[in-house]
Amino acid sequence: MTQDEWRDFVSQGTRTGKLSTVRADGSPHVAPMWFVLDGDDVVFNTGENTVKGRNLARDPRASICVDDERSPYAFVIIQGSAELSSDLAEMRPWATRIAARYMGEEAADQYGARNAVPGELLVRVRVEKVVALSGIAD
Repeated sequence: MTQDEWRDFVSQGTRTGKLSTVRADGSPHVAPMWFVLDGDDVVFNTGENTVKGRNLARDPRASICVDDERSPYAFVIIQGSAELSSDLAEMRPWATRIAARYMGEEAADQYGARNAVPGELLVRVRVEKVVALSGIAD
């Protein structure tokens, strides 16, 4: 896929990302997450006391997989480094935008308010490397 193609692919509909982080013992941890793109960043929220939140605070390396499980199959893998923020004023608009993508505009404000509270983090993964393939079964 070209850059425009993979960006369109990961932004289509309500595809979730599968976030891989590194545990303290070096083993991988994978968890689904809601996200949006912002320029060269993948933006999402997580709790600071979740496994992924603790992992990213300790080691910012992250990999995100977004796929289409229907034939002819496609996937995008994004690798990068995470930056964390607990600034609620910064977090609220992003939490609302993410909620609009996954829950619809009518519920966006409600979910944005729920997800931009103390104890939550705004995460930005700077895109450093992308592997993107489509039409795998063609």
